[in-house]
Amino acid sequence: MTTTANTDRATGEPGATPQQPKRRQMISGAFLVTAVFALSNSPTPLYVRWQAQLGFSAGTLTLIFAAYIAGLLLTLLIAGQLADRLGRKPVLIPGLVLAIVACLLFAIADSVLLLGLARFLTGIAVGVIVSAGMAAVVDLGGPARKRQASLAASVAMVLGAGLGPLLAGTFAQISPDPVLPLFTTELIILASALVVAGTLPLKGHRERAALEDATKGVWRLPQVPHQYQMHLLYGMVMFAPGITATSFVLSLGPSLLAKLLNVSSPLIAGSMACIMFLTATGVQLAVSRLCVRTIFLLGSTATIAAMITLVIAVNASQAAFLVISAALAGAGQGLGQLGGLTLIGTQVPGTYRAEANSILNIGGYISAGLIPVATGFLIDGAGLGTGATAFATILTAASIAALAFVHRRLQRT
Repeated sequence: MTTTANTDRATGEPGATPQQPKRRQMISGAFLVTAVFALSNSPTPLYVRWQAQLGFSAGTLTLIFAAYIAGLLLTLLIAGQLADRLGRKPVLIPGLVLAIVACLLFAIADSVLLLGLARFLTGIAVGVIVSAGMAAVVDLGGPARKRQASLAASVAMVLGAGLGPLLAGTFAQISPDPVLPLFTTELIILASALVVAGTLPLKGHRERAALEDATKGVWRLPQVPHQYQMHLLYGMVMFAPGITATSFVLSLGPSLLAKLLNVSSPLIAGSMACIMFLTATGVQLAVSRLCVRTIFLLGSTATIAAMITLVIAVNASQAAFLVISAALAGAGQGLGQLGGLTLIGTQVPGTYRAEANSILNIGGYISAGLIPVATGFLIDGAGLGTGATAFATILTAASIAALAFVHRRLQRT
């Protein structure tokens, strides 16, 4: 008689176990994602403060933000492959340790170099989490919970991304020196995540390891078999505009509030970022039962609306419209991300899932790094209004093109 502890030979994933332990393990895995993403966006309300203390420009600010993107992209080139071959835990543990190091660097940062290094290490940790961590959540959910686990991983990401800046903004509002208490709190959260990661029942994929023995030691770009590539392409082109919009808000939103709209409160800046990602959380929960094509349609519509509202906010100098734009941008990212992760969770087997997550995020974060950085330097030369309007125009065009490409081709999933 076969026991419930057997392994699913088709996917290399744990077989069926009692439902409650599976649910708890899935939630525990999602906590790791939330913890690292809380750190990733915690500096957002403090950028204006650091900018005033250290005297750097909007262009330099976006370069500091881009250091995070660089660390993330470099990590995504290898983390997915390692996680699929060696297992999730050998990749997750070092990533969480680097997140703790980054947290300590933020706490003592007194130069652009240290800020950039902290952001770079944060990017590495996030690269580990979006590849190995989010794949681990789906693994822990088991074969019967793939769509639910994909939702849990996606919600955990945007929830952490929203709670981080809210926490930072709150500390900045109540303390004259918020840096140390903020990153002490983050350190406690990350240390807890490291302990949780050590207890999770995560295993490697022996079939994938055996398959790659012949090419052991040969580095290659992330890839998945041909039959899964179109699913990844659909996810990438729909995810990229939304995450680029939220990256703009995270890197330059506080500057827009302070310089263009005369709103300098770090709590408001942090709350705006929190609203953006809480919106992303809420819309994912609301549409989780819809088909992927409909989710993508709603996501593109939200991103386009965010860009229209951004132009209104900049040209009319209305802070309320900027907050609305941020919320719509969050919805656009959340829906694009949910659609992409759902396609991976349901269509790509576990032996390639972490690598597929890496590819999805490489496609999204390349645009999320390049376009806001270019906008930052355009703002230095032409002003906030011109730069923000140009950004909105480019992203609106990209969203329309992506929607036209995917909506005709993707079957109801």
